[in-house]
Amino acid sequence: MPQRTAGPLALAVDIGGTKMAAGLVTADGTVLAADRIATPRPAPGPDAAAEVWAGLRAMLERLTAAAGGRPITGVGTSTAGPFDLAGATVSPVNITAWRGFPLVDHLAEVVPGVPVRLAGDGVCAAIGEHWRGAGRGHDDLLVLVVSTGVGGGLIHGGRPFTGRSGNAGHVGHMVVDLAGEPCPCGGRGCVEALASGPSMVRYALREGWRPTGDGTARDLADAARGGHPVALAAFTRSADALAAGIVSAAAMCDLNQVVIGGGVAHAADLLFPPLKEALARYGRLGFLSGITLRPAHLGTDAGLIGAAALIHAPDPYWPATPTR
Repeated sequence: MPQRTAGPLALAVDIGGTKMAAGLVTADGTVLAADRIATPRPAPGPDAAAEVWAGLRAMLERLTAAAGGRPITGVGTSTAGPFDLAGATVSPVNITAWRGFPLVDHLAEVVPGVPVRLAGDGVCAAIGEHWRGAGRGHDDLLVLVVSTGVGGGLIHGGRPFTGRSGNAGHVGHMVVDLAGEPCPCGGRGCVEALASGPSMVRYALREGWRPTGDGTARDLADAARGGHPVALAAFTRSADALAAGIVSAAAMCDLNQVVIGGGVAHAADLLFPPLKEALARYGRLGFLSGITLRPAHLGTDAGLIGAAALIHAPDPYWPATPTR
């Protein structure tokens, strides 16, 4: 339950392919109460979108009740992409039930009469880390979220750079292997197709790794720490793809600060050494050398805190997001 202290709250929402989270966040970025659910996986059909929304709505109603009458001044939302800022709809690659889903309008029904603001999960992670995390003091910054997918967000000149549709910085769908594997987005050779947790596991299974636990990226990390050569190769392969995407983004945007979060980044001891080596190998031009890597400081709360900043700190984070 949140503390009974003064000041308004933001209802922050973070939607991903594996989990959905929500929290009550204060104006200084403190998460007072939070809840998480596994992202629903309904069978395909006409009711699938509504089933996913029902799970999220129930969690949001629990949190609004937990506010205990303390004012909620807005709903900030971080979502996996792609999405349509102008139409305020979402079509996350890893939530197949939602295609053109009118998320902002649904959220407005839960907390009527307050702004509902939307940004991509990578953008919100970037905002969160810039506002209260590892990116403080760095106004030209790339933040990557390496998890079920690979999200990305850019801070340029102290402000989020989201582009025409709101999807700028989506490094996970930069093509780094022209003859590469299929990606969940429908393309081939994307960073996500090589570097995400599920992609790493698929590669390792194909190469002969046999899980001793739950068969997730966490299990793969345990095997790599134990010296399993295929598991180690999966992390090196992921690092190579991430490095290619990072260097390409740096060449385009002239940045040298990168923060990496997400579930796979919890294995920074396995990912960062080959990633730094690959960055040095790919970034041969002078302005691409010396890219600084930092692990995210906010952990799984980065998206929530970034989403809350859309409400609590609209300047400089508000201009690129829609409202209802």
